[in-house]
Amino acid sequence: MLDVLRRIVQEVNGARSLEAALATMVRRIRKAMHTDVCSIYLFDAAQDRLVLMDTIGLNTQAVGHVSMRLGEGLVGLVGQREEPLNLEDAPAHPHFRYFEETGEERFSSFLGVPVIHQRRALGVLVVQQQEKRRYDEGDEAFLVTMAAQLAGVLAHALATGTLARPTRADGMATFKGIAASPGMVIGKAVVIAPPADLDNVPDLIPTDIELEIRRLSEAIERVRHEIRRAGERLASRISSQELALFDVYEQMLADAALGQEVEKRIREGQWAPGALADVVRRHVQYLERVDDDYLRERAADIRDLGRRVLAHLQQDAGESFDGFPERCVVIGDELSVAMLGEVPRERLAGLVSLKGSSTSHVAILARAMGIPTVLGMVDLPLPRLNGAPVILDGHRGRLLVRPDDDLTRHYQKQIDEELALAEVLEHEQHLPSETLDGHRVPLMVNTGLAVDAVAVLKPRIAGVGLYRTEVPFMITERFPGEHEQTRLYREQLEGFAPLPVVMRTLDIGGDKDLPYFPIHEANPFLGWRGIRVTLDHPEVLMVQLRAMLRASAGLDNLRIMLPMITNVDEVDAALRLLDRALAELNDEINEEGARIKRPQVGVMIEVPATLYQLEALSQRLDFFSVGSNDLTQYLLAVDRNNPRVAGLYDACHPAVLSALARLSEESHRLGVPTSVCGELAGDPCGALLLTGMGFDALSMNAPSLPRVRAAIRRVSMSAARELVEETLRFTTPTAVRAHLRARFAEWQLTHLLPPRDDA
Repeated sequence: MLDVLRRIVQEVNGARSLEAALATMVRRIRKAMHTDVCSIYLFDAAQDRLVLMDTIGLNTQAVGHVSMRLGEGLVGLVGQREEPLNLEDAPAHPHFRYFEETGEERFSSFLGVPVIHQRRALGVLVVQQQEKRRYDEGDEAFLVTMAAQLAGVLAHALATGTLARPTRADGMATFKGIAASPGMVIGKAVVIAPPADLDNVPDLIPTDIELEIRRLSEAIERVRHEIRRAGERLASRISSQELALFDVYEQMLADAALGQEVEKRIREGQWAPGALADVVRRHVQYLERVDDDYLRERAADIRDLGRRVLAHLQQDAGESFDGFPERCVVIGDELSVAMLGEVPRERLAGLVSLKGSSTSHVAILARAMGIPTVLGMVDLPLPRLNGAPVILDGHRGRLLVRPDDDLTRHYQKQIDEELALAEVLEHEQHLPSETLDGHRVPLMVNTGLAVDAVAVLKPRIAGVGLYRTEVPFMITERFPGEHEQTRLYREQLEGFAPLPVVMRTLDIGGDKDLPYFPIHEANPFLGWRGIRVTLDHPEVLMVQLRAMLRASAGLDNLRIMLPMITNVDEVDAALRLLDRALAELNDEINEEGARIKRPQVGVMIEVPATLYQLEALSQRLDFFSVGSNDLTQYLLAVDRNNPRVAGLYDACHPAVLSALARLSEESHRLGVPTSVCGELAGDPCGALLLTGMGFDALSMNAPSLPRVRAAIRRVSMSAARELVEETLRFTTPTAVRAHLRARFAEWQLTHLLPPRDDA
């Protein structure tokens, strides 16, 4: 039976549409269980009814027509109770209801099981038989297992909109993905199709091998020229670090890489398009099998380059980008950095990709350029989207296709309100961040990319609370050298001087891998990451520490922060390396040179174990910084990147808030300055709670600064402390959130809160 189950699951998962998956399931289940009927009913929220969607054994004319309320009939009873119902004589049951259209009067036995995904009833799976029999435990277990498998398929279809009742081509639909860059935009969809299909290139024996090689070289050179032009077009809008992504593309096209391998295949007897397709497919298949998010993203880059070269080989330059409308939302199966560079920036309003994640190059660039972006939107019906009016919601990760007038007006109002609020808040960004009764709350910024906005940010902040040094490591093809790192760090330190800049040592692992240093683990968030990696590779940490110290010479605004600390021993080991690096550099400086001072050193409080070692840590360190995102994840044992449990991740969980309150109290007792960086600090509600708890500074992404500053300036410190006392009495995250919103409503500050998921 296990083999049968596996085969059915494989067929269902491989189905091209929901209808095909349902048809496969009912037919295979009937055959496997040797029964007369198998049917699937799905819950239609619009009708608030269970609808017969497919059957084998009942009258097929009933499909789509027979429906029932929850609690109505045996199927409705299963849906209402959300538990299996196994009957030998179904017509004798008091809830039995006969539907003439189905022709089910012939059947006596009945077994129905609910289809449930994450506590949500999606439908009911039913088998029936003419003779009276009670299905045995094995049958029931098999059908329950099949329903669980079907639940995943249905949930996926719900998320992508393919579960909707047969809709018109011009019907409204909502799709959900991963919010990669915030913002909202109303525009027009432009679908970018791949310029060539690598999967449909025929195999041909070349008549002139040298001609094929020349054709390949010319096509590669033309693509390199296109990539170069795209980079030049973006050069004035992005930093040199981000611009380096285009150099990576050019390196992939170098003769020693892609070209040489394809040429070898041509000489083996394949024409240029076929040789290119063979090589690209082999690389892509390898990378897609790798258990590494970052490397899987590189498969998209290689596939995109292969398509571009193939397009030139086929004498087809691909799509022209001159026809982009104003405020266009670009949608594609895979959006690459090169594609982004070809779209006129003044017309680009948003980005949507079927594939990709928040670690992709496109996501990095989109956030840097302030473009609302949603990725991972699988199974979008691309052919039906081109030219359609759309609303892209980068806050919630939604794409609304062909929205009606009411929805468009609703979103336009939100967009107008955001713009108006931004304009109002802009006028107070140079005012001090202090409460109504004069308590100062320093606001700092999290950075990781370019220093482009220093001139605007510097007068508004108290410094950089978190500089993510791993970002420059992620967008290169090797570990950057000491001089290269020194130059990057010097730009940051000089740009914000004399304000302090807290630089976190290399924090890779978990969901942040390097393409040239992959880490494969079953539980990456509990594995080799942060300080654990760099202490195991002191040669990498020493180079980084030396670069930081060199960059700080004469500025003295460097602060060094150690991530993922679990044991005091790790701090001692890191401090020994820091002292060694400092001694080496000062020995290198001649007598006339100014000696480099030892910077302040702190740790990120993100592993719960550190909450119980604060006193020992305080004897070695100058400051603490709470990484609220990871601390929440580890306290709640929730992988926030896992959609099955992401709903359990909430920084306003009573346990998290209680831990933070105790941490602030303890750090004050020990005399150690403590800040908070992470999403909680950038949320106006969270910022007021942290202020009331007494944290010394808050650090957040730059777009969050105006709302947080406004919230702090409109509430007294005594009110913030009272808010903490009230909130800590609640026992559920839902109650906490409701109370915070109620308080903000009393203070007339709800306009400062981000859009709600249910809005």
